Amino acid sequence: MSDIQITSLPEVPFATPRLSSSREHLVRAADHLWRVQDRAEKVLGHLRIVADPLGLRYRAERLHLATGTFRIIGEFWRVDDAVAALRYS
Repeated sequence: MSDIQITSLPEVPFATPRLSSSREHLVRAADHLWRVQDRAEKVLGHLRIVADPLGLRYRAERLHLATGTFRIIGEFWRVDDAVAALRYS
């Protein structure tokens, strides 16, 4: 019997996406997750980068405190569209 250990490669954190508007800014919460905050530092929701066969997707999410889970608002090809969904929902 051999002692072969199989390990997966470590996750590589993505760079913080750039927003075209200065109304909100992103604060890193994890390797693929950012808090979306407005100018008054109010948290509007979260932005998660999701790998897709066609490229990167930006998922707008909100934390549901009662269950401790994220609720998906939508997935978008553009980071600004995901942030706008959090802004107006």
